[in-house]
Parts: sequence; structure tokens; C-alpha cells
Amino acid sequence: MLPVLDLRDAETDPDGFRERLLAATHEVGFFYLTGHGIAPRRFDEVLGLARRFFALPAEAKEEIAQLKSPQFRGYSRLGGELTNGQVDWREQIDIGPDREVIPGAQGYWRLQGPNLWPSALPELRPAFEAWSADLSEVGLRLLRHWAVALGAVEDIFDPAFADRPATLIKVVRYPGSADTTQGVGAHKDSGVLTLLLVEPDSHGLQVELPDGEWIDAPPLPGAFIVNIGELLEVATGGYLRATRHRVLAPAPGTDRVSIPYFLNPALDARIPIID
Repeated sequence: MLPVLDLRDAETDPDGFRERLLAATHEVGFFYLTGHGIAPRRFDEVLGLARRFFALPAEAKEEIAQLKSPQFRGYSRLGGELTNGQVDWREQIDIGPDREVIPGAQGYWRLQGPNLWPSALPELRPAFEAWSADLSEVGLRLLRHWAVALGAVEDIFDPAFADRPATLIKVVRYPGSADTTQGVGAHKDSGVLTLLLVEPDSHGLQVELPDGEWIDAPPLPGAFIVNIGELLEVATGGYLRATRHRVLAPAPGTDRVSIPYFLNPALDARIPIID
């Protein structure tokens, strides 16, 4: 089983918490996080809204089709993405920071812009904007503990997130399939860290251990599943581990909903390297 860390311990035993945080992310790169301060009713709210969206008629979902968004926001249908050249069997909504388009933007600045929200489910927007704000706070708290644990000043990463961080939420449904085992193929996340909410009693997420063994990572009640992205691996000279993981497609007649939150710095930020 993956390590379990309680963020409340950071208040009562900060040194012990940081030691366990460092060990988990140096050795495995994944852990469960409890004591984060996000109420269970919030878990139920966002998972329930996700279910309601995916139950909408196809035309209501296609209203916010990602093909309409130059910023790659909105809904992508089943089979709309590939990993390792193979189709990922999922449908999803991509939600980023809702900002104005920069006139004449070039390069990565073209990624800045508005989200697409379904008119059939107006409750989705306020719930997920609040979710993004709250998970950003949790992620930044973890980053400060990593910084101290690695011997740096606590706020070394703060400037990279101070102005317009490029966070991302994916609201994902994996339908059951007899034709493929790939919900999402094996990969590493590219950003700083991921906070993953998974429906209770669901299955499919697997994590690759350093020896190459794949283990299941089922949901833990009230916990986020946290993993390191490649940007934090680079920032720590490879000491913290960005770990490959995958999602197996559910069995026919079942499905699975999960909501990963990706904490990323501003598009033009430079992440400091901790020696």
C-alpha cells in the first residue's frame, strides 16, 4: 500500500511530517493525504456534479466541445486522447484558470483564456472554481514543507505561483469496456504535483514501483492520492520521484469517475533548482 500522510501532523510535529513526506516522494513518488481540511461534503459535491454532467445528452456535452476552444478547454469525447500511441478510453472536461485572452498572444501565452461551461449544469462552474482555489492552497502548503525538508527556505517556490499559475482540473469518466484495458496508458505527470480525487470503491489506478512492479492504488476514504510531477523532479535534481502510473479500463457494465487537480506554476515562471 502507498504511504499515508496526515497534513495535521505538520502542525504538531513538523519535522516528523517532513521526514515522512520526503521519504514517500523520494522512494515511491505517490502517497495518500488525509487531514487536508477539505470537507467530505465537498468530495461528494464535485463527484456528484461530475456524474450529472456525464449523464447529460450528447448534444449538451458537445456544447462545450474542446474543439471550440483554442486553449484546449472543455469536453473531449470518448477516445479523444492518446497515450503512447494508444487510445485512452475516457471522456472528460478540462478546466483551467478562467482568464481573458491576451490579444496577439504567441507561443505558450495562447494557452491563457476562458473555460467552457455547460448551460445545462450552471452549478458546475462555482463548485469547480472553489475546488481549484482550495486545492491550490493544499498544494502550496505541501510545496513549502518539501522546501524545508530539502534544506531550502520555505518560500523558495512561492514566486513561481504568485501570479497566474497554470493549474488544470480534469473531470474524467472511464466507461467499462471489453475491447481495451487502457483507461489511460502508463505515463508521468509533467507538472509539479497532482491531487487526485477518486470515487469510493472504484478500481483501476496502478502505480509502478522502483523495481518495476505495478501495484493497485485504490481510493482511501477522505484522502487525496498525491503524486509528484516531472517539474518537481527536475527542481530537486531528481531526488523526488515522478512515478509512472496508469488507469485500467473498468469492467463492462461499470464505470469510474476521477478528478485530478494539477498544480503548475505560471506559464512564464522559472522553477528554482534545489541543490
